Formats: sequence, structure tokens, C-alpha cells
Amino acid sequence: MPGNTSTPDWWRGAAIYQVYLRSFADGNGDGTGDLAGLRSRLPYLAELGVDAIWLNPWYPSPMADGGYDVADYRSIEPVFGTLAEAEKLIEEAHELGIRTIIDVVPNHASDQNAWFQEALAAGPGSEARERFWFRPGVGDGPPNGWQSIFGGPAWTQVPDGEWYLHLFAPEQPDFNWNNPAVRQEFLDVLRFWFDRGVDGVRIDSAAVLVKDLDSVEESYTDHDGVHEIYREWRRVSDSYGGRILIGEVWLPDQERFANYLRPDELHTAFNFDFLSSAWEPAALRASIDLTLATHVPIGAPATWVLSNHDVARPVTRYGRAVTSWDNAERRDRMPSDLELGRRRARAAALLAMALPGSVYVYQGEELGLNEVEDIPEELIDDPMWERSGHTVRGRDGCRVPLPWSGAEPPFGYSTGEPWLPQPAGWRDLTVEAQEADESSMLCLYRSALRLRRELLGDGALTWLPYGDEAIAFRRDSGLVCLVNLGAEPVALPETGSVLLASGPLDGGLLQSDTAVWIMEAR
Repeated sequence: MPGNTSTPDWWRGAAIYQVYLRSFADGNGDGTGDLAGLRSRLPYLAELGVDAIWLNPWYPSPMADGGYDVADYRSIEPVFGTLAEAEKLIEEAHELGIRTIIDVVPNHASDQNAWFQEALAAGPGSEARERFWFRPGVGDGPPNGWQSIFGGPAWTQVPDGEWYLHLFAPEQPDFNWNNPAVRQEFLDVLRFWFDRGVDGVRIDSAAVLVKDLDSVEESYTDHDGVHEIYREWRRVSDSYGGRILIGEVWLPDQERFANYLRPDELHTAFNFDFLSSAWEPAALRASIDLTLATHVPIGAPATWVLSNHDVARPVTRYGRAVTSWDNAERRDRMPSDLELGRRRARAAALLAMALPGSVYVYQGEELGLNEVEDIPEELIDDPMWERSGHTVRGRDGCRVPLPWSGAEPPFGYSTGEPWLPQPAGWRDLTVEAQEADESSMLCLYRSALRLRRELLGDGALTWLPYGDEAIAFRRDSGLVCLVNLGAEPVALPETGSVLLASGPLDGGLLQSDTAVWIMEAR
């Protein structure tokens, strides 16, 4: 393969682009993004400079939770295309030097999955029900008081009186990972996709597979038994050579987090601590130090993430009075200064890309898109909206289809009406508009990713003293990253050449909320 993706450890310093397929590009005009649209835009991703793409679930699904309710793990959702098209995508991406990572959803299936339908029909005590968490109730209620992550009870009763567990929506019954058939099924699913050229899998809700239903408290996160599962998965991925396992692991305890990254388990895991950090120098430095202290001793590369399909877009978040991210406090409707947010998002991009390890870019992040917070209530798709009793609008605001070209919706995304409405104000944020503007967010990302591939990626950093309101460090190549998070300008280093800046430089001064990359004089 061309480029730096040809090396076996390509993933250690890779730039990975997250594709939310439903909203990336529509190839057939039905308003929903698909494989045809993605394949047509692969040259755009190659020019952007990414090493791999990660796709959210593309399997057949009733879409009760945006595809994370999987009906069939070995096929493609017809709205997106066909299995043959997926194989062509993988092949065409490889020809451009781009690897393909897919989502695997092991905690739960769709209630339309064949196994769950079989379990419903088979009745209590059957082998089919042992693949899930079916239990008799207590009195007139469920087996215990566990609550769903999406709100409301985590149990739903079926007509014969038993209840089944779903940590998420009722349409997403949890698998019982104590059952050998479940473990074997997912080993086979991994092999199915690796056989088709997939380069890695991102594991959804990786820490919650093993449960203790006898516990009085909600006991389903980070049980030790989950690690044997991933050791089995690692043996499969290693047998294919160069295929990687990436965990979605939300844990406050960094020592426990590090257990998932032992040499015989997952290759990398998402760094939600950094994503959640406030735009404050002390908080960011602490997060970077904690991340490196967690990863370096075990030889695992860190990952740096500013956004994804589940959190508010950085431009909006960084423009709010509270810039940290708390998944339990979504801060919907909090006012945002988008000009301030965009300036900070540009600086944050250079900070994240300069750090040692791999970096993830969520689609539209490179365009500086803002969170869409005024989607009409009747069009909200996220199950959080209904499950919260219409108090949490959910995640649709970061999932609005991308603007490619033109002066009005659908902005070249589709010839039909997009499944979520695009703001008219995005006319200045289209790919077409930004390609013509050297100062645009898109051009910044292209330049940064090009330099990153040449000078950064995996390695180490050395902190540089630059006062309390700035972050400064040197990378192995001699590149210095300096970020001013204070209210007053700071002086640039007296020597070295500026490679890239997130905003205008005022002589020898770096303005507030601005980042710069400087190559030291040698």
C-alpha cells in the first residue's frame, strides 16, 4: 500500500477519519448517506491526508439507535448498499493508501436479530434465551432496579412474563457473554470481516460486556472477565497480521483503563479524558500527562480525540461558558459564541495533532461545523429524546449531513432531502467554499495532516517552560507546539521557523486561543 500505512505498526501514529456513513455523502439521492457516496469521496479523504477511515455500524438495522442495533453482523444495511460494494470500498481505499476500520457492537443486538427472535419464540429455560439475559421478575417488577444508559428501566417484559436486559434502548437486548455460543459467534464475525480486507475493528461499549446481575448495585462496567474476551479477540487479529482492535472504553480510573491495553489485549482505546477536558491550560496539561503516564509504561500509543458522533462539536463546545464535556450533563441549549469556539477549535486541532500517538478526526470537524441545536422536535431521531421524556435532545446535532458544495441545502450531499436538515448558514462552510480559502479550517487540517505525517505521529514529547497560561512541548523531530490559552499574547520563541499557525500571528506574538508549530533551528 502507498504511504506510511504499509508498515505493520501503522496504527501507532495514524490519523484516522471517522465516517458517520448515514451523513457523509449520498450516492443515490434518497437523502441518506451510503457506500456509493463514500466511494465517490475517497479522493477527498486521500487529499485530506488521513491514514484510515473508521465507519460507524453499516449492518442491517431497524435504526432504533443509529445502527447500533444490529440485525445481522455479516451483511450491509440495504440503505447503505451491498456487501459487494463494501468489499469494493475496502479495495479502493487500499489503492489510495487508506485502511478501513469498522464498528463491531458486541454488547447488544437488535431485537430483530435472528438470535433474539429465536429466543422469544423458544420460551423460558431454552438454550436460545441463554444467549441473552432473560430472567423472571421480582413480584410485579423487573429482576432488579438497573436503569438504562438511555434513561428508564434497563428491563423489558415479554408476553410470557420473563424480562430481558438492555443497557441501552429496549430494541437493543444485551448478549450474555457467559455463554460460549456468544463468544464463538463474535470470533467468527471478526474472521468474516478480516477475510474481506478490513484492517481493524472499533469495539463499541467495550467495558460493559460482563455483568453481575446478583449485585444490588448496577454492576456491569469493567469486570475482570472482559479481559479474557479481548485476549481471545487479540489472538484472532494477530493471526491475520496487522489488524487492530480499538476499544471504546469510558473509565475514570486510568489504571483500570490501562488494563485493556496490555500487549495481548486491545491495540488502542479512545482517550475520552482528553476529549472531555476543559479549554484550560492546567486541565489540558493534566490530561496529557495522565494519558502518557497510562500508555507509555505498557508500550501502547495514546489516542487523541476532540469529537465523535456522540458529543457536541468542538466549535460549539469551546464557545460555551463551560468548555468541558460531561456525558451526564449534555448542556443542550447552553449559549455558544461560535467565533470564539471556532478559534479555539482551530488551536485544539493543532494541539491534538502534535501529541504523540494517533489522532481521530470526526467528519465535519475539518470543516469547523457547529452543533445543530435547532433541529425541529418532530425530526429528532436519537432515542435519547424519547427515553428522557423530551428533556434531552440527544446527539443528532453532531450527525447532520455534511455540506459539500453550493449555496443552499442539500449542499451537494444529496439530490434528495437529507435525513436531518442542514442549516442554511453552512453555505460558507462547504468543502467547495473552503478549498478556495487558504485561511479556512479545511486548509488548516490539510496542512496539519501533511506535516504530521512527515514530522509527528508516534514518539515522545518534552515539555517546555512557557508560563501558566500556555502549553508548549517539543517533539522528537524538533517541532515545537505552542498553544496560548491565556487572555494576553505570549512571545514566540526567538529562533526557529513557523510551519503552521491556527490564526494570524502579530509579529513576534501569539494571540489568545491560538496555536503554532515551529521547527527549531538546528
